[in-house]
Amino acid sequence: MGPLFIVTKRFGPHDGESWQKYVAWSKLTQLSELVSLDTGLCEPVIDEIIAEDWPHIVNENFMLHLFTDLDYLLRRCGSVADRNLLCVFRNPEEHPSPPTGPHGFRFVGYDLLDVTCGPSALTNCGGFPLAFSNAELTSHGLLPSLRRAREVQSALKKHYPLEHHADCDVWSLFRAPQQGAAADDRPQAGDRG
Repeated sequence: MGPLFIVTKRFGPHDGESWQKYVAWSKLTQLSELVSLDTGLCEPVIDEIIAEDWPHIVNENFMLHLFTDLDYLLRRCGSVADRNLLCVFRNPEEHPSPPTGPHGFRFVGYDLLDVTCGPSALTNCGGFPLAFSNAELTSHGLLPSLRRAREVQSALKKHYPLEHHADCDVWSLFRAPQQGAAADDRPQAGDRG
């Protein structure tokens, strides 16, 4: 499957008390902002599908909030200011490359979402210590390499076979930088493969 696109609301310190409660609950004190496809934490800007959307979205269960046509998504959602414009790939075989163009998508990391595109196993399930340590997640709540994401995916299935949210797809996330982007919006160094 090629690149998919979504615009989400940002979730970070600017959210005040809800952010503080989330960090206290998750114990992810290293986060500067959460960047995720977890729709409960980083809500899609487009929350209702209209008839005109159907030719431009993924027509697959649990993926209707993901768009195949970036230009259409941008027309549909309006401004992306103070929002996350993401380019994502599901279960890539190797580290993917986002499309080139004016958006300048930059690699942010790998997320693991349950197969129903529900909660992130990394940041919204209370942790899975037999599969990964919270300390290894980046400042955006992601894993830095595809290799490690696959290891965690396998460990989740092995150690938590009865846990619904442990049956995950690996997602690579690339984000268009915000104007006046902070230093943590720059590409992260390290192994991406």
